[in-house]
Amino acid sequence: MSSRDKSRDQQKASVENVDPNAAANAAKDAATFAEASTSGHAPVFLRAVMDIFRQATSPVRWMFDGTFGRGGHSGAMMAEWPLAKEIAFDWDEEAVAFGAKKFSGAVESGQLKLVRANFQDFAEERAKFPDVRFDRMLLDLGVSSPQLDQAHRGFSFYHDGPLDMRMDQRLSVTAADIVNEWDEQDLARLFIEYGEVQKPFRVVRAIVNDRVARKPYESTKELASLIERVDGWQKKGSHPATRYFMALRLKVNEELDGLSKALPALIDSLNDGGVLAVITFHSLEDRIVKHIFKEHLRHGRLVNKKVIKPDDEEVRLNPRARSAKLRAFEKGPTT
Repeated sequence: MSSRDKSRDQQKASVENVDPNAAANAAKDAATFAEASTSGHAPVFLRAVMDIFRQATSPVRWMFDGTFGRGGHSGAMMAEWPLAKEIAFDWDEEAVAFGAKKFSGAVESGQLKLVRANFQDFAEERAKFPDVRFDRMLLDLGVSSPQLDQAHRGFSFYHDGPLDMRMDQRLSVTAADIVNEWDEQDLARLFIEYGEVQKPFRVVRAIVNDRVARKPYESTKELASLIERVDGWQKKGSHPATRYFMALRLKVNEELDGLSKALPALIDSLNDGGVLAVITFHSLEDRIVKHIFKEHLRHGRLVNKKVIKPDDEEVRLNPRARSAKLRAFEKGPTT
């Protein structure tokens, strides 16, 4: 047995000695993960999120999931606290329709209220339930697997589809609009700041030249092929278009500005002892979460001082979790 395996077994044994329910909870979470994965999206950090939520001492009466997706995390939360009620947001029409069908029993009983809304607008949406304060809240900021796998959504460079990337089909600006209309300087700044691409200039120049000489970019394959041709494969296993596509997605959906706007309102809506957990997949998102959580330490505490990263088992079960990070904030008594 390697030292890493031995250390992992010792940690597991230690946890189980402290918490007699640990083994049962682990089995329950594994079953939930397996069931949720059949819906086409494996929930990231399911066990870690549930462990954090279980360890919080406050009673659970109201829960909030700001990024419902395919309901993997929400399903586990509702199963764990069947007497609690949950409000869940998602601005993707397909996700809301899927959730209404899969969780029809919870919707009909009043346990779950599904709202087609963006968590970024939480402060405004909260006017619809002003008297509710939450005990467990979650944001999972990644793109869901169905969004990535469905070519017509335009998120993936592996599936040819329209260059769209809108999480909410009601948004007016698409990735194609940005690629075809922004000038060279603005495109370079976008890829540097949002995609953290160190030197995007050759790609940007090729985009600008090609869209004039040939035709506007319309498909994900057209853009991905250009980036692959100009940049080449710099890192094994990582498509050269990865950071460019991420930058476009973040801008189309205004994800960074929306996160900065939403987090203070979410923290404010927590009950004392309530917990907000946030899963990020981009260093800029994680930086925002870390900064805002620290800004609010006068109102509570960090559940984990160090960011939680996926272990080898999590990545093996769900490769899309490899870049994920988890932070959690617990609201404290206010005076």
